[in-house]
Amino acid sequence: MSEKSAVFETTYQKYLDQLAAIDLLSRAGRLGAAVAADSLVIPLYGRPYTISRDGVRDAHGGQTNFAISVVLCCYILQCPETVPPAGDWMTYREFRNAGPLVGYFTANTQKIIETAFAGNTGRLVDACQRLGGKAFEDGSSYDVSLAFDFLPRIPVLLRFNDKDSEFPAQCAILFPQSAETFLDMECMAIGGTLLAGTLTQTLHTPV
Repeated sequence: MSEKSAVFETTYQKYLDQLAAIDLLSRAGRLGAAVAADSLVIPLYGRPYTISRDGVRDAHGGQTNFAISVVLCCYILQCPETVPPAGDWMTYREFRNAGPLVGYFTANTQKIIETAFAGNTGRLVDACQRLGGKAFEDGSSYDVSLAFDFLPRIPVLLRFNDKDSEFPAQCAILFPQSAETFLDMECMAIGGTLLAGTLTQTLHTPV
């Protein structure tokens, strides 16, 4: 097991102890979650996961990786008393506690997408649509602008300008201001890396 996986496992176990002490089902409405027996069902990038005091399971009942499990547990544990307004779109570095992770986020999300899809915006759009991305129109002049449902209360906006004769490809990943109410900065960073990883995986599958 890698050092990072070991850290995620330790955090996950700590979160499970905390989940055992709260009323999970009372948070369903505020989280945008469904209820199934004594569990919450929460989609992450369109894939449903079941969370109970016993842990996090995928749609087939299998154990999920620790990173996804940590994100879902954090989302439940940080559930606010009321759902806040979404607020403005913000880049990761604009969040007040993002500082230590900005370099990691940039290298593992934006740079990966820029490198993988430079000169191939059509393939990027196809990959985004496979993941449930929907065109986002706000008058901005980007080659690609699509929104995803990272979690029920946290959309993610991907903006991409392809390379040209003067500039390299540029990608921006934005979250609503309210995202920091539901997740810590590490879990928001995981959301970005999951997006980048899933999009680039499509390059190895037939169109």
